[in-house]
Amino acid sequence: MDKKITIAIDGFSSTGKSTLAKQLAKHLGYVYVDTGAMYRAVTFFAMQNGYINIDSFDKETLINSLPSIKLQFKFNADFGFAEMYLNDVNVEKEIRTIEVSNFVSKVAEVSEVRAKLVEQQKEMGKDKGIVMDGRDIGTVVFPDAELKIFMTAGADTRAQRRFDELQEKGDSVTYEEVLKNVEERDYIDTHRKDSPLVMAEDAIEIDNSHLTREEQFKVVLDLVDEVVKTL
Repeated sequence: MDKKITIAIDGFSSTGKSTLAKQLAKHLGYVYVDTGAMYRAVTFFAMQNGYINIDSFDKETLINSLPSIKLQFKFNADFGFAEMYLNDVNVEKEIRTIEVSNFVSKVAEVSEVRAKLVEQQKEMGKDKGIVMDGRDIGTVVFPDAELKIFMTAGADTRAQRRFDELQEKGDSVTYEEVLKNVEERDYIDTHRKDSPLVMAEDAIEIDNSHLTREEQFKVVLDLVDEVVKTL
């Protein structure tokens, strides 16, 4: 496939955006960027430094600290995907916890954080041949992307998937805790003033509540083929 395009995948939390994006990138030989990992890394930084906790969120100090936050994706050949590095330290495992999930939407609301990360994301995709997933990829980061996917599924379905995933990793969480987190993130993501989660007008919505990963991958791969044929 000589003609490279930009693929933007947006949607609600725990809809499997990253799984799909990784599959596509590997199959197409594209670069994969997990923007959620970037926001999670900034959140982890804020937690490490005591800027955010259950009782408070010191936004101004976090904003002032943004120049000292260095984010990088480094490819791990053993796992076949790029891992997130925060200030030269691998934090891939640390950023996937329920604790980080509980705060990430609040950090992602901060306009200065979004501006910093969106600038980096636009730079990453300037040469096309990229699959990027997140909340505002098709609306803000790549409004001219040739293919935009918007993924959704019922909150209970997404919570069960996330719960199973965390259980496999050995995390001690309850289904109710995960469901509450999913619902709270949905509300914050869709109601924030800066770049709320909305489906782009030219995006294709995929409800994967009852789709297997293989079925979903085939649906989207067919869409990629259709787009490339028109170029």
